[in-house]
Amino acid sequence: MGVNLVKRTLPVIITVFMFFAQTLCAQNKSVKNENQLKDVGVSIKFYDRTMYYPGKTDENPIKVHVTITNKGSEPLRFKLAEDRMFSVDFKAFNIKNTLLSSTQSLQKKRKTNQTVYYREISLEPEEEYSFVENLKQYLDITEPSIYYVELEFFPELYRNGDYSIKSNRLSLEVKPSPSASSSTMLNVENENGAILERQEISPDKVVEQTIVARQRTLWDQFFLYLDLEEILKRNASRKRRYDSSSAAERNEMLREFKADLMKNRIDFDIVAIPSSFEIQTTTYDQTKGYVKVEEWFKNDTFTEKKLYTYYVRQRDGIWQIYDYTVTNSSNE
Repeated sequence: MGVNLVKRTLPVIITVFMFFAQTLCAQNKSVKNENQLKDVGVSIKFYDRTMYYPGKTDENPIKVHVTITNKGSEPLRFKLAEDRMFSVDFKAFNIKNTLLSSTQSLQKKRKTNQTVYYREISLEPEEEYSFVENLKQYLDITEPSIYYVELEFFPELYRNGDYSIKSNRLSLEVKPSPSASSSTMLNVENENGAILERQEISPDKVVEQTIVARQRTLWDQFFLYLDLEEILKRNASRKRRYDSSSAAERNEMLREFKADLMKNRIDFDIVAIPSSFEIQTTTYDQTKGYVKVEEWFKNDTFTEKKLYTYYVRQRDGIWQIYDYTVTNSSNE
C-alpha cells in the first residue's frame, strides 16, 4: 500500500534514516519544527471509489488518497514512517457519533516496542507529497452504516500526545454485504430447487432475463439482477428513512419492500408485466450503462406502448439494474 505520488516537478528530497530509526518510546520532537508545521495542509479523498462493504480488508479495500502540502513560504521537513501506521491515523464516527475502534493489528503494532524506520521528506513551498492507504487496515468496520472519516498526520511519528494535524472529513457509506443481506432470501430455481447464481452476462441480457422472469412470475429470477437497495432509495422519503436506520432496520425495510413489490403495492412500473417487449438500444462502458426497451401492455380495449430506460452498473463482473425511467409512447 501507499503508492507515493509527487504532484510537482520540483524534486522531493528524501533521506532514509535506516540506522537512526526511532523506537516508539523515543522523545525528540523539535519546537521549531512544530511551529513550522502550522503551514502544513493535510487533505484526503477516496481513491478509485467503489461499493464498500463490512470486513474483507484485502478483497474490498477502502482506498484513501492522502496529500500533504507545504502552504508556507519556507521549505518544510517532516518524518514519514516506512510503515504509514506510525505517521497517520484514521478516525471514523457513525451517524450516532460513536467512534469506531482501531483494528487489533494496529493496536498491537503500536503497543509493541519496536524500531520504526522513517524517511525525512523536504517540500518546497506549494509542493505536495501523496500516498494511498487502506482505511480498513486502520479501522474495524463490521457494520453497514454512514460514517464520517478524518485523518490525523503525525509529522514527528506517532506517539500518544504528539503534535498532529487533522485533515478534512469525508462521508463514507458502507453497504450491507451482498452475501449477508441475501442470506435470508436465497434465490432458488422454481423447478429444481437449485440456488440461483448471477452470471457475467451483458447489460442487455440482464434486462431481457429480468423482464422475461416477470412475465413468467418467477420472482427469484426477477430480483436476481435488481439492486433492490438502490431501487428502494429512488423514493426520497424511503431513502431518508433507510439512510438513518440501523443495519437490522435496513434489512427489515428491504424485506418489506420486496414483499410489497411482489404484491404490486408500490413502484408499479418496475413490476408491470408487458405482453411483449423489444430492446432498442444498449450503451455502456466498463462500469455503467443503460438499456432502452420498448414494452407493450395490453388493456381491455387498447395496447399501451412505453419506453423503459434501465440503468445498469457493474460490480465484481456482474451487471445489475439500479435505476429506471418510463416514458409513455402511444396507444394502439
